[in-house]
Amino acid sequence: MSKTAKPPLILVCNDDGVFAKGLQALVQSLRDIGEVVVVAPDGPRSGFSSAITSEVPIHFGMVKSEPGLTIYSCSGTPADCVKLALNEIVTEKPDLVIAGINHGGNQAIAVNYSGTLGAAIEGTIFDIPSFGISLVDGTQDSDYLESCRFARTIARRILKEGLPRGTYLNVNVPNLPEVRGMRVCSQAEGRYVGEYVKHETPAGRDAYWLTGSLQLREPQDDLWDVVVLDRGYTTVVPCKIDVTDYEALDQMQHWCE
Repeated sequence: MSKTAKPPLILVCNDDGVFAKGLQALVQSLRDIGEVVVVAPDGPRSGFSSAITSEVPIHFGMVKSEPGLTIYSCSGTPADCVKLALNEIVTEKPDLVIAGINHGGNQAIAVNYSGTLGAAIEGTIFDIPSFGISLVDGTQDSDYLESCRFARTIARRILKEGLPRGTYLNVNVPNLPEVRGMRVCSQAEGRYVGEYVKHETPAGRDAYWLTGSLQLREPQDDLWDVVVLDRGYTTVVPCKIDVTDYEALDQMQHWCE
């Protein structure tokens, strides 16, 4: 008589905090897929990218424990959470790391700033298939049902087929009651403009609030994630932790001659 297969172990993190609605919705949607361990920041850590804490110690504590689900709160960044989980908390290597569901999109150049993607990158560094998922224009009050549907679909596909080594996925879901489908596409080219609003403090000092809007390069590519999102599709952008420009590597060899 064969033994019952052990359910996959799924590590979940985010950058909106351990009590964020997007994370809570994601966790519940994964319960029937595998055993879920959450290690998430104790508060919002948006925009932390792959930042790690090195000057001060970090700590964690258990928030909830029940069959198939354990939740921990961590004082560090999203990358800290994954790093700490894999070194000190989980006793076996997870089968999958999922970061999200982020309260807001991480399309285009935002992939370089996102704490959500920082957590996915950290999982990939440990050779664990990983993806980050975000709801475009999402807030604490948003409906995360469609985002959860795509998170489940992608999680099941990765658990079955895996991902290329060194590759993680940046997934963005349009904030629509019914999303048209899913498309694998590329990161849009562009940058943020008008990034700061200046105010004067009561003490007379200038203070700057981060804001801005995304400005795309022209012409726009039909396969850019921003364009595909505007058409009502969830976007899946494969990204690599190896940021070497291999084309430039070949072109620059004469520098050393």
